[in-house]
Amino acid sequence: MAEMRTEEEQVQAIKDWWKKNGSSLLLGIGAALAIVFGWQAWQNHQMQQRTEAANQFANLLNAYSSQSDEQSGETVAYVASKLQKEYADSAYAAYGMLILARQQLLDEGDTDAAIASLEWASANVEEGSALSYIIRSRLARAQFAAEQYDTALNTLDGAGDNESFAAIYSELRGDILLAKGDRDGAREAYLAAREQSQQGRSGVLELKLSDLGVQGGA
Repeated sequence: MAEMRTEEEQVQAIKDWWKKNGSSLLLGIGAALAIVFGWQAWQNHQMQQRTEAANQFANLLNAYSSQSDEQSGETVAYVASKLQKEYADSAYAAYGMLILARQQLLDEGDTDAAIASLEWASANVEEGSALSYIIRSRLARAQFAAEQYDTALNTLDGAGDNESFAAIYSELRGDILLAKGDRDGAREAYLAAREQSQQGRSGVLELKLSDLGVQGGA
């Protein structure tokens, strides 16, 4: 009987504990399940967003490559705008604006529109990423084309140091300084680009240096 009493007491203790803690335990389990399923739903949503953005970007690339299509330019602008508005957190949006800016600058000659597209892209990518350096380079070139020389130099200065892009930035800096009439500054920038180049000497860069009186072995 003593053993039975002990079992009965144990059962009663469990019942008492459940009465006291059961509600909070159920709430905790419910909250945990909500977090798990909520996280899974968020991940699925993110995956769907990335897939949709990738599809839109593929449409943009197809439109841009279809030079024979008279509507391709309008399609590129429309899809890039859609990526910008609906998938701003995706890298596809930034890439889309890069392509749109190229069309605006090279095909349409609209430097202001290209600059605006690239400024948006620059503000919506991770600072210090490879993509951010590419966008800054394109932005500085667009500002250079618009004869906004000081602004272009500031754009390059704001990028910080990156060994992989150093030569590209230095050569572009030289081009801008030369356009400003600063031949000494341009020469220094071109020499820095030659020193920083990881691909060996560039024929175009050597021509630029030669025009400034710098011999090949200098």
